[in-house]
Amino acid sequence: MTIWTLLASGAGVLALAAAGTLLLPRHVHVERHATLQGAPEAVLALAASNTGYQEFNPYLSADPALKIAPFGPETGVGSGFAFDGKDGKGTLVIAAVNETAVHYDIDLGPMGQPTQTIKAEPVPEGVRVTWSMDSDMGFNPVGRVMGLFLDGMIGKTFETGLGNLAAKI
Repeated sequence: MTIWTLLASGAGVLALAAAGTLLLPRHVHVERHATLQGAPEAVLALAASNTGYQEFNPYLSADPALKIAPFGPETGVGSGFAFDGKDGKGTLVIAAVNETAVHYDIDLGPMGQPTQTIKAEPVPEGVRVTWSMDSDMGFNPVGRVMGLFLDGMIGKTFETGLGNLAAKI
C-alpha cells in the first residue's frame, strides 16, 4: 500500500463517519417529572418569576458562584435572567405562561437555543411537575453526537431542580 492509498482510505473513513452523524437525531427531547406536595399555582408562581426561579435553580446547587442578573419584569412574559458560571453563560427568558405551564427560551450563544417547559398539573397526591427541554442540534455533526448524551446530563439537572422545587412549595 502506498501512502496515497492510506490517506485516501483514511479520508474516506472520516467522510463516512461525518456523514453517519447526520443519521443521528436532529431534535432532542429531555423530560423528567415528579409528584410533589403542594399546589400547581405555587409551582407556576415560582417558575414564572425571574427571582422565584432562583429558589429552585438546579445550576445554583452545582455552582454556588453562578452569576445571575435578572432583567425585565419580575414575573410573566419577558421576565428573565442572564447567567454566567462554570457550565456556561447565556440567558433564560419566559416566552409564555398559561394555566398549566411556563415556557422558556434559552440562548446559549454558539451552544444553541433550546426551549424548556415547566408544567404543573393537579393530581390527588399534590402536583405533578414535568420539566422538559427541546433542542435542535442542526446539521452540526458534533452537536448531533452530543445530543446522544443530553438526556443523561440535563436529566440529572432537572431531577436536582425538581428536588429543590419540592423543598420550596
